[in-house]
This record gives sequence, C-alpha cells and structure tokens, in this order.
Amino acid sequence: MTNPIRRLTLSALVAALCAAPFALPLSAHADAPLKIGVLVKMPEQAWFINEEKAATALGQKEGFSVVNIGTPDGEKVLAAIDNLGAQGAQGFVICPPDVRLGPAIQARAKRYNMKFVTVDDQLVDSNGKPLAGVPHLGMSAFKIGNQVGQAISDEMKKRGWKPEEVGAIRITDYELPTAKLRTDGATETLVANGFKKDNIFDAPQKTTDDEGGFNAASPVLSKHPNIKKWVIFALNEESVLGGVRATEQLHIPGTDVIGVGINGAGEAFAEFQKKEPTGFYGTIAVSSTNHGKQSTQNLVDWIKSGKQPPADTQTTGKLMTRENWKDVRTELGI
Repeated sequence: MTNPIRRLTLSALVAALCAAPFALPLSAHADAPLKIGVLVKMPEQAWFINEEKAATALGQKEGFSVVNIGTPDGEKVLAAIDNLGAQGAQGFVICPPDVRLGPAIQARAKRYNMKFVTVDDQLVDSNGKPLAGVPHLGMSAFKIGNQVGQAISDEMKKRGWKPEEVGAIRITDYELPTAKLRTDGATETLVANGFKKDNIFDAPQKTTDDEGGFNAASPVLSKHPNIKKWVIFALNEESVLGGVRATEQLHIPGTDVIGVGINGAGEAFAEFQKKEPTGFYGTIAVSSTNHGKQSTQNLVDWIKSGKQPPADTQTTGKLMTRENWKDVRTELGI
C-alpha cells in the first residue's frame, strides 16, 4: 500500500490554502444522487486496484456513484478534490501520497463542504499529530510488523539457523510513519526472539516498489559477502520481493533467504505459484477489499446520517505462505 514520497512544493501548498477556486461551498441537495471520490496514491498497485473495485461495487449495490482518481503527489490530490467539487461530490476516501498534506487537504475539502475519511495512511497536522476530525481506517502498523518479525523468527527456528550467522536487511522509508512503525515492529520481535542487533542492516529505499527494494538491498548484500543467510523485511511485499531479487542476482540460494512482506496481493500469489520456492517465504496478508469497502461504507453512512465514524479503526493480518495462500485468500476475500 505505498509509494514514493513526493513533497508538496511551496507553490502547491500556497495553492492549497490560498489560491484554490473561491467558489462558495457546494451543499448536497436531498434529491441529488450521492457521488463520492476514491483517491489512491498508487493506482497501478494491486492493493489500491482492489480498494477501488470494492468501493465501486458497493456503490453499484447501494445506489451511489464512485469516481476513482489516482493521486500520486500533492498537486494531483488538490486537483482531484477540485474535480470532485465541480462534479458535486459530497465526500471522498483518500490514501494520501504524503501524510503531511493533512492541513492542505482539509482546507480544500472544506471549500466544497465535502466530508472525507482516510484509509491505510493517516493524515497528520502541522505538529505531526493525527489530523483531528478525520476518521481513519488502517492497519495496526506496529502489530503487523510484530507479526512479520515472529514469522521470520519461527521460520529461522524451523530451519535450524543460528542467529549469529544470519543478516537482516531492513528496507526502510523513515519519512513514511506507517513504514517506520512496521519495520520497528518487526525489529522489536526479531530482537526479542534472539536476533543479533548488530546483524540488522538498514537499506534506505527511494521508491516503495520492487525496484526500490532491489536498489536498497543490493549495496547491503555486496557490503557483507561473509554473511551467507539472510532475512528481509520492509513496509510491503513489493519491497521485500525486490530484496529477494537482489539475493538471486548474487546467486544466494532461496533456501538461505527468508523474506516476509505485508499486504497479500498479486505479486505474492505469483511468487507462491512458482515451481520452486524462492527466498520470498510469506507475507502478512490483509484485505484491501475489506479496507476499500469499509472505508467507503463509513463515508457514505456519515454523509447520509451525519454520524461521524470512529476516529481510528485498526486491523491486523494473517501469515500467508506457499502452503496456505489459497485458503487465506478465500478467508480474507482478496
């Protein structure tokens, strides 16, 4: 669920707060058909495709229309809200490209009298605190990180690996709070299970996809050729898969790698279906379909009833591996 962090430029921020169209707020009419927007930061990723599909399906079932818009940076977010405002939309669900856009998004939504909720990544105010008055549905990032660390620890024990002989590649994006919480959670659990702190190596990533994971992990592997066994974790499974590809390029056997991601989407399924197991051991699967459906339902109910959804709803996931991925996929509806 994640992406390159694109900082909002000064001109865009000014536009957000000052230079937006000075139209009067648009009020929803009782007889007007309900229309909402779904704004996602990486519309090409399977996670967000599933969220959009779930929102659209709910709209078809309950009789409201959904406008899906990809918003990979701050300027596109603001333009999308203007677009929705021009269409008379009464609200939107958003997974922001940068959580620090909170005040700008809130100001722009207010111009059009639109309610909005966040999904996956929670917006923050100028002090870095969760943006007040904006309901959020997301994953308990730290607890899911704990699940990653436990899955790695359990598999290391199963394989009989000695902690002092194993290196960990922690693919990081500390500018994204969700990413830091996930990798911090994994680190905490690994260390609690006896992993050596000195053997955990940071691999800062520029993009949160396969390529970003590959480019982050490769220098770490090259710097420590004496380490023959590796574990890999990150904020999502795409990054972990990139790290696994980096180990393959150096001809490190898949049996000497344990990569555990987070999400449970198409790339993980493809990996599990390969004839021979790879270094990608598993992923903590969560339901993007449920996230899309529930966040949309929360927004629509809020618009219709005026009753604001809970301020912060958190979910966790389930370990999905080569052995159980089909059953978990069915169970979670993904």
